[in-house]
Amino acid sequence: MALVVIAMRQFENFTASTLYCDKCKATMPVRERLLLVLPDKELYDYLCTGCASSVGSREVTAGEKMMTQAIAAQQARRGRQVPISLHS
Repeated sequence: MALVVIAMRQFENFTASTLYCDKCKATMPVRERLLLVLPDKELYDYLCTGCASSVGSREVTAGEKMMTQAIAAQQARRGRQVPISLHS
């Protein structure tokens, strides 16, 4: 069961690094731009770095964002564990 959870965490946050651009007629690197912040989600647009055309979009729900932040905080705590001395 733990392996399934770990495997699922790997694919929680997909962000594109390259997408096909119709204007450039090629697969191009993209940058992500925040379009809109709503109470329940955030909308992102992917822009071609060659011609600045919009080539895709991504939606992040509030639940996904909270889960990502919780996992990041948990990993940060694991990395900064301080040994506790039992001697007074």
